[in-house]
Amino acid sequence: MLRSTLLAIAILVPATAFANQCPSMMKSIDAALQTTTISAAQKAQVMQLRQQGEKQHQAGDHAASEQSLAKAKAILGM
Repeated sequence: MLRSTLLAIAILVPATAFANQCPSMMKSIDAALQTTTISAAQKAQVMQLRQQGEKQHQAGDHAASEQSLAKAKAILGM
């Protein structure tokens, strides 16, 4: 019983961590978009990646969401 409880916790904790990180990544991207000096093409790419990351987050695919959002942050130089 204890073993199965610990296994469930070990599985849920990483998923929860990813779920909580996605919104903060989106907020930081939104803030950076307000003051960025990147080109219009780069800004469009960041916005596309941010939207993709949000959709992935809402679908529960937090690992993919984090990857998309990390790409957007890299373009922004974050």
